Amino acid sequence: MSFKDTCFSVWEALPVTINSGSSLTDMINLAGLRLFAIVLPSDWTPANLTFQMSPDAGTTWANLNDSNGTEIVAVAETSCCILMDPAPLSSLQYLRVRSGSSAEPIAQSAARQLKLIIRGI
Repeated sequence: MSFKDTCFSVWEALPVTINSGSSLTDMINLAGLRLFAIVLPSDWTPANLTFQMSPDAGTTWANLNDSNGTEIVAVAETSCCILMDPAPLSSLQYLRVRSGSSAEPIAQSAARQLKLIIRGI
C-alpha cells in the first residue's frame, strides 16, 4: 500500500486531452478539488496555457483573468510540470485548459494528453 492510498487529502493525476486541431480541453469538473500542477507531454505543440471557467456546468464560458483584468497564463514547454497557485482557482468547479491565449489560440497538431495534479484540502 502506498502513502497515496492511506492519506485523506490525496493527489490525483487527472488526464485531460486537447484533441488534434483543437486548442481546448473538454469541460473539467474539479468537484471541490484544487489544481496544483499541470504536466505537459513531450510532443506538445509549443504554446502557453490559459483557462476558461463556467459558472453553469458548461452552458457559458468565460476567459479566466486576474483581478487586474489580465488573462491568467501558465508558461509551458514540452515535458514540463507547471506548478500552479491553487488560490486563484480554488472557487472554480468547471474549467477548460486552452493551448495559447484567448486572442491567439494554438491548435495542437495531434491529440495531446495533459495531466492535472489535483487534490483536496
